[in-house]
Amino acid sequence: MYRIAPSILSANFAKLGEEITNVIDAGADIIHFDVMDNHYVPNLTIGPLICEAIRPLTDAVIDVHLMVEPVDRIIPDFAKAGANIISFHPEASRHIDRTIGLIKDEGCKAGMVFNPGTPLHYLDHVLDKLDLVLIMSVNPGFGGQKFIPEALTKLTAVRKRINASGKDIMLEIDGGVKVDNIAEIARAGADTFVAGSAIYNAGKDSDPHRYDSVISALRAELNKV
Repeated sequence: MYRIAPSILSANFAKLGEEITNVIDAGADIIHFDVMDNHYVPNLTIGPLICEAIRPLTDAVIDVHLMVEPVDRIIPDFAKAGANIISFHPEASRHIDRTIGLIKDEGCKAGMVFNPGTPLHYLDHVLDKLDLVLIMSVNPGFGGQKFIPEALTKLTAVRKRINASGKDIMLEIDGGVKVDNIAEIARAGADTFVAGSAIYNAGKDSDPHRYDSVISALRAELNKV
């Protein structure tokens, strides 16, 4: 099963509620929620108040990607705001197992995120506790970047680990995902695809904004895998 997860980082924030409703109506599965703190990454985005505001608009999964350091303090706030999945970077946690436990205790699924230069050994003792592994195919902090091909190798390695574990763990990719590369990414092992500018920028040319054509094109490519 493949999942399309538009990143609202690329949405029109003046019409955020409408933007979220439109992508879900167009066939998206998950809302990807990028949180940046201008500390762990050189950008500042949105917090739990926005998550709380959009929660009543959709029953879709809200997938919160925390690019913040330290990370533990903010986790309960996003859980209370309606997040379903909360993912964090291992470099942002002093005690990775404790952070995973905190996310689970708050009633959310737990994910771990790997930057292009982050080694996979962080998975060695906690993979069985995770619900999601997110591979970054760009360096975090900004939308609209080009896909880093080495991410395919990392995806393949994580897919082998997940399959060997026998666990039902989502394998997500984030950064530079487009119609012309999503099939190759899926072949490397990803099952969940974050796409920001590829979806939202495509819809900006239509009036009203329509996202069904690009989401259909992404799915058509996935059907070839």
